[in-house]
Amino acid sequence: MSLFSGFSDLLARRALVWPLLALPTVYAMLWRSQDWLSYGETIHFTGQWSVGLLCAALLVTPLQRLFPKRQEIRLLLRHRRALGVASFSYALLHTAIYLDKKWTAGLVIKEGQDPSLLTGWIAFAVFIALAVTSNNFSVQRLGRRWKVLHRSVYVATALTFAHWVLTSLDPTSAISVGAIICLAELSRIRR
Repeated sequence: MSLFSGFSDLLARRALVWPLLALPTVYAMLWRSQDWLSYGETIHFTGQWSVGLLCAALLVTPLQRLFPKRQEIRLLLRHRRALGVASFSYALLHTAIYLDKKWTAGLVIKEGQDPSLLTGWIAFAVFIALAVTSNNFSVQRLGRRWKVLHRSVYVATALTFAHWVLTSLDPTSAISVGAIICLAELSRIRR
């Protein structure tokens, strides 16, 4: 039995996926509670995890088309919704940490008018709708409208990358990762 085979057998059990996706949160909160991570480092950490999981969820279908028989890709496909919800969870934590530090209605509203944060707020609002409807009940209840709604992930993703570029001291990583996502999604459209 290979190492990946044993690991994939564990991940095949959905109940184990959530604790695994939560490990970075536990790490960040432990370090933050000890003041070993600054506000800026915590915001950056949670933002990175949110974007990373979002990218993983978005790349599943293009990767499946490139490598249709790969077990690893099928495993990701099985957990795509969990990846998306975990991405939202990190975005929620990212937002909560921001609000905890900056909370006064006047300051949040003032900063929220700046394009660097406005893009993040709009993306977050779209992700709320997606997270709330990321369950079997909503899929059945909304029918075809569910898929239409969940295609708004592309708008939210574009806004997320705009937020990352505009708030970053060095936007090179955001632009590079955004370009990879664009190319992968263009391969879906081309098909």
